[in-house]
Amino acid sequence: MTLPVTRRLALRIGAAVAGALHLSARAADEPAKRPAVEGYAMPMSYTVGEEVQVRVSSSQKRYAYTVSRLGATKTEVQSGTITDALRHDIPKDASSHGCRWPVSFTLRTAGWRTGYYLIEFGGGTAFFVLRPKEPGADAKILLQLSTNTYNAYTNWGGYSLYAYHGRHKVQGRRVSFDRPQASQFAQWEGPFVKWAESNGYALDYCTNLDLEHHPELLKSYKLVLSVGHDEYWSGPMRDNLEKYIGSGGNVAFFSGNTCCWQVRTEDSGRALACWKQSFGDDPVYKTGDYKTLTSLWSHYLVNRPENALTGVGFLWGGYHRSHGQFMDGTGAYTAHRPDHWLLAGTGLKRGDAFGAKLPGYKTVGYECDGCELEWRDGLPFPTHADGTPRGFEVVATAPARWAPDDCEWYEKWPKGRTGNAVIGTYTRGGTVVTVGSTDWSHGLRGNDPNVIRVTKNVLDKLGK
Repeated sequence: MTLPVTRRLALRIGAAVAGALHLSARAADEPAKRPAVEGYAMPMSYTVGEEVQVRVSSSQKRYAYTVSRLGATKTEVQSGTITDALRHDIPKDASSHGCRWPVSFTLRTAGWRTGYYLIEFGGGTAFFVLRPKEPGADAKILLQLSTNTYNAYTNWGGYSLYAYHGRHKVQGRRVSFDRPQASQFAQWEGPFVKWAESNGYALDYCTNLDLEHHPELLKSYKLVLSVGHDEYWSGPMRDNLEKYIGSGGNVAFFSGNTCCWQVRTEDSGRALACWKQSFGDDPVYKTGDYKTLTSLWSHYLVNRPENALTGVGFLWGGYHRSHGQFMDGTGAYTAHRPDHWLLAGTGLKRGDAFGAKLPGYKTVGYECDGCELEWRDGLPFPTHADGTPRGFEVVATAPARWAPDDCEWYEKWPKGRTGNAVIGTYTRGGTVVTVGSTDWSHGLRGNDPNVIRVTKNVLDKLGK
């Protein structure tokens, strides 16, 4: 979740992402037996051909592992057995400064494909991402995975950037990648990847951190994608992507709650710092230079609302079918401009609902982003007072609202406001598309014909 968490948040996480966040399912202050085998890849991103470093702690001297690429299908690429495994201690500061475990084994990736890879061993899992050896040679679309968000929610070692599952209900302010991670890939990016690769769309892959540390990747692509729950962004990540857009690159945010919190990467990308609603405790606050203050991008001190990048933001969105907000909502958008190229081929008319054709596959849900709107002759227009760029066109909307106890810490929050999930687009050098919902890929998983058509329109127009 985006803002100060409550018991409702814990319940929502348990219902929505229990599988993806299994490491976070229990309160961290409760004694728990360690799994027999647990591990992680560090670093988590490599170029095809590099050796992946896997770090494992095992109470068993011997364990088997398999490595699979998750794309159109789950394809096993390697398996093996480790016969000299060691058990490693968990440092007291593992959540913030990592495990510092030694490398247990390496994986040779020569001849493998760019993508998201799952390592399974002894009931535990780890993952890593392979970037292409020759960026853009086989694909003109780059999917950057929301690995910062994965790390922010991981409470392994005691703490995450949330209090609801932190030890003694304490919220962390620094989280390390150097520990077992709770991936959210299966919940959001996975369904998108499965649909895209099954339908002939070639994708290259990278992580959030690669936008910061390998920005040279971007110039090789026509289109960069954000999918699902892409919540935590560093300043260099955003700077590099905005430069890419200004140079004519296209971006599609098939995501929600996107670029909500600013983070600072530390230790050469091995950790993220984010003080969130406790921004006054951030050491940067005392300097009076708030450019890198780790709070909301939309916070008046940071003064760089995510709307200026994505067209929309969480302050003007909120929850739909989550956190007690619009729990009886349809999970569908309402079309406002059916002649827009995003809706071409859908057959939708003004006022039609779309995105929730099948039960269980609601496209609007969980967390949503919107912009300040004014209505004229029954049509929505952005006011641009919130940072949404000039020329942004609102194509469709769905109602969304913050939970009351999530917003009260922010003194400039007008209580009781109802916002929207907003589908829209603008062009400023390159073209930017947003759908304003974390759950867009659920519509693809449910084979919703309108969600599929809109997605194809974006990929075909901007990615070729």
